[in-house]
Amino acid sequence: MDTSQDTSQKKLGGIIGFFKGPQEILQAMEKVRDAKYQSYDAFTPFPVHGMDQAMGLRRSILPWFTFIGAVTGATIGFGLQYWTSVIDWPLIVGGKPFNSWPAFVPVMFELTILLAGLSTVFGMFALNRLPNTTRASFDPGLSRDRFAIVISPVPKASVQADRKPFEASEAQSFLQSLGASDVKPVFDEGWF
Repeated sequence: MDTSQDTSQKKLGGIIGFFKGPQEILQAMEKVRDAKYQSYDAFTPFPVHGMDQAMGLRRSILPWFTFIGAVTGATIGFGLQYWTSVIDWPLIVGGKPFNSWPAFVPVMFELTILLAGLSTVFGMFALNRLPNTTRASFDPGLSRDRFAIVISPVPKASVQADRKPFEASEAQSFLQSLGASDVKPVFDEGWF
């Protein structure tokens, strides 16, 4: 049985280049960003300070999901207690007014935390496009002890006007010129 993989039938998922350390990948990523490739990513065994700036990533909108969830939770908590205490079942307890908002604080706090947390989790899933059912996963050992950059192709119809179209040979030589120790193609039907 032939164990070699037939790469002619597989769809090219990108070109991967491996680098020696965090400084090397950080400098290389800045050059990849400046080269105007549309789809690229970095894989590191630990967070590299400054990688977001090197990749040209904007600040995440995830905190807005959290804020909107928190405000919604506080509003629901206050509204529910106001409606039950003032409108639906008004009771005078200990001489307090019907709208005794300090008594509402524990429920408001709990709903604020609950909805903020749930909004954050579901917002993270939405922004990361999870669960990912369309693309094969890569080798989990890739980022265990190595630093890598992957430049991926984008369908021609979705290439932005100010971005460089993907050419495999050009991306391979570009990664080699950045000092990658090993550069090879990656295929969609299982990376490596």
